[in-house]
Amino acid sequence: MKKYVSLLLALVMVFALTACGSSSSSNAGSAAAEPAAESETLVFGTSADYAPFEFMYPDENGDLVYGGVDVSVAQYIADYTGKELQIENMGFDYLLASLQKGDFDMVIAAMEATDERLESADFSDPYYTDYPPMVLVRAADADKFTSTDSFDGLSVGAQTATTKEGIVNEDLTGAQLVSLQNVNDLVNQLVNGKIDAVVLDGAVAMQFAATNDELVVADVDLGEAYPYCVAVAKGDPKGLLPGINAAIADMIANDKVTEFVELADSLGDVAVEVSAD
Repeated sequence: MKKYVSLLLALVMVFALTACGSSSSSNAGSAAAEPAAESETLVFGTSADYAPFEFMYPDENGDLVYGGVDVSVAQYIADYTGKELQIENMGFDYLLASLQKGDFDMVIAAMEATDERLESADFSDPYYTDYPPMVLVRAADADKFTSTDSFDGLSVGAQTATTKEGIVNEDLTGAQLVSLQNVNDLVNQLVNGKIDAVVLDGAVAMQFAATNDELVVADVDLGEAYPYCVAVAKGDPKGLLPGINAAIADMIANDKVTEFVELADSLGDVAVEVSAD
């Protein structure tokens, strides 16, 4: 009888251990298969020295806040996808590298989807096409600039890592490129006579000319404009592009970008010069 009871207890323990092992294995597998919670925040990287697309201005309380066409576009995408927008300001030349590192979810900074940039990031459908690139010069020198040949031997500025550097090097005959990270620094050098011109996106050049009597846009044709797109990390590892493209389609269908441009233009006079955080 004792042998029978001992055998019975041993069998019970074996079944109990087996059951526990099955339960643990099942729970572990369930936990591993559970997807990570989706972030409720959409981190947006930009370079806030490029009015009317991205800049800072004082609100009714005197606090500096972000504004501009691209900021409105980012907010629209965040609202459309049900997320809270977080803005990070950085020098333009570091934006895509930081995007690759995972510092941002997306970059919106009046950025064209060039072949070179497509090697390190993926891009959304276009959301806006600006005026063609323009050359900003001092008003007193405006008559000197009538064609792309007028810049031979002169110093012409462009923001670092932008397509405007290529325009200076390839389209302005004999021009000497001066690259700086911050557009406001380039314009200050132009006003102070340290450089002779600055190549900018059309709306940006017009904004500077409208707010500074010493500057005008030169009567020089630099070709066509290319559309701006939203950049995400290469391969879209967070799966953001479908939602971004849907938001852009909705934005365009409702002509929201026109509203964003008008709002940005209305704030042009109060935009302030800032450096990257």
